[in-house]
Amino acid sequence: MKRILFSTIISGSLLISSCEKDLNLTPISDASTETFYAIPNDFIQGVNAIYAGLRTYPDRQLNLSETRSDNLYAVSDGGVRDWEGINSFHKTIASNPYVTEAWSADFNGIFKANTVLDQIKKNGSIITNEALRTRLEAEARFLRALYYFDMVRTFGKVPVIEHAVTATEALNVSRNTVAEVYDFIISDLKFAGDNLPSPEQYAAADKGRATKYAAKGLLALVHMTRSGPTLGVEGPGLGLNEWQDALTLLNEVIGSGKYSFIANSATQPNAYASIFSYTNENNAEVVFDIQYITGASPVLGSTFSWLLAPDTWFQSQGKNIQGGLTIRPVSNDLLNSYQAADKRLAFSIQTGFTFNGSTETRSFFKKYIDITKVPVNRLDWPINYIVMRYTDILMLKAECILNGAAGTQLDVDGIVNQVRTRAGLTSLANVTLSQLMDERRKEFAAEGLRWNDLVRSGEVINKIPAWIQAEDVQKQMQAFVKEYIIYPVPQSQLDVKPGLYTQNAGY
Repeated sequence: MKRILFSTIISGSLLISSCEKDLNLTPISDASTETFYAIPNDFIQGVNAIYAGLRTYPDRQLNLSETRSDNLYAVSDGGVRDWEGINSFHKTIASNPYVTEAWSADFNGIFKANTVLDQIKKNGSIITNEALRTRLEAEARFLRALYYFDMVRTFGKVPVIEHAVTATEALNVSRNTVAEVYDFIISDLKFAGDNLPSPEQYAAADKGRATKYAAKGLLALVHMTRSGPTLGVEGPGLGLNEWQDALTLLNEVIGSGKYSFIANSATQPNAYASIFSYTNENNAEVVFDIQYITGASPVLGSTFSWLLAPDTWFQSQGKNIQGGLTIRPVSNDLLNSYQAADKRLAFSIQTGFTFNGSTETRSFFKKYIDITKVPVNRLDWPINYIVMRYTDILMLKAECILNGAAGTQLDVDGIVNQVRTRAGLTSLANVTLSQLMDERRKEFAAEGLRWNDLVRSGEVINKIPAWIQAEDVQKQMQAFVKEYIIYPVPQSQLDVKPGLYTQNAGY
C-alpha cells in the first residue's frame, strides 16, 4: 500500500503555475500563501507539495540520463520522437520538451521548498513542537538540494534562489557558477543530515520521507560528482579530491545498520528481482524512494515504469497501450556485456516479442513492469521509484576507494563480488575502476544512473564516441563533443529576457 506523500490537499494557490513569459524558476506567489500557513498541519501539507513535485523525477532520469547513455540506441524508427535528439546528440535540442520539462519541474520544486522555508522562518512559531518544526525545515532543504543536484548535473550553471521571489525579481537573477551551486547544495544536505530522523523514528504513515541517511548518501554522491574531472566544460565535475569526504558519509550509512544487501536464498533465488517487486516495496535496499499512491483523485500513480517499453508489447500481452509509443531499443553493446548466467538480464530486459504476426527482434527495458499489475489508467501505476538503494551505497564506496580514499583492494573486490554472486556470476580479483563501472552499468540498468556514471568517471569522453562508431548502424547519430556532457538552457528561458542567460557552449 502506497503512503500518501503526494498530498495535493494544499490550497490551489500554492500549486505551481506561471505566465508564458515568466522565467520558470520562481513564479509569483499568490497573496493567499501568506494566510495559508495558520496551523502546524499547513506546514506539513506544504512539505508534502514539495514531495509531489518529484512525481516526474523518474521519467526525467530515464529520458535524459538513460536515453542519453550507451544503454539505448534510440534513433528514429520512422517517426519524429522527442527522445531521438537526446539519444543522438543533436545540437538543436534547446526547445526539446524533455529539456524544457527538466528546467521547469526542478525549479518548481525549488520554489515550493523556498515557499515553505520562508514561511517557517516567518511563522514557524505556530509549530510549537520544535522537533517537528526542525524536521520540516530539514525535509524542505533535503528536497531543495535534490532538485538543485538534478539541475547542476543537467545544465551546469543555474540560478541559486534561496527565497521565493516574484517573476519581476527573477528577471534580474543570473546563473551562478557550478561551484556556488554545489556550496548551496552541500549546506542544505549538511543541515538535513544533522536534523532529519532515522527511518524508525517516523510513524508508519510517514514511510518514504527523507531520513538522515538519505541526506548523507546524497551528500556523498555530491562530493563524488564534483570530484569528477572537469572534462573542459562548465558541468558537474570540478576535479576536486573529496573521495574521502564521500567515503566517510557512505560508511555512516553502512554503519547505521538501517539497510542491508538482499542476497539470494532458498526461498528467494533471484533476490535482485525482489528489490523491484510490487509486493516488496520499502525493502531493506531502499535508502530513499519516490512513493506513489494509486486510485487517488487526482491521479497520483507513476508513469516511469512503461516509459521505455513499446505499446505493441503491451498489446501483445492483451493490455492497453501505455504511451511508450515505439521501441527505444537496448543497445547491442549493453546486451553483449551480460554473461549468459546473469540473472539481471532476463529480469531487466525483454528480448523480442511477436504481435499481429510480426516479430520484433530488438530488446527493451521492462525492469519496472509487472504485467499482472497494469492499471486501468496508464498514469496510475502502483510502483515506487528507488532514487538511492543500498547496493549503490556499497558500490559508491568501492569507487571512492579506487579513487584513493581509505580502504583496500580486498574491500573493493568484496563489494563487487557480493553483487556478482547475487547475479549468479563468478568472482573477480583485483577489480579496476573500469570494471566497477561496467558492473554498475548492468546492476543499475534502466535506473537512470548510467549517464551520470559516465560523466563522473570521465569515461564519457572515450566510451561514447567509440560506442557511436560501433552502434550507429543507421548512421543517424551526430558526433559527440564534450559540450554535450550537459544540456542546453531551454530556449523558452533564453527568450524571456535576452542576455540574462548565455546558452551553454556547443548549442
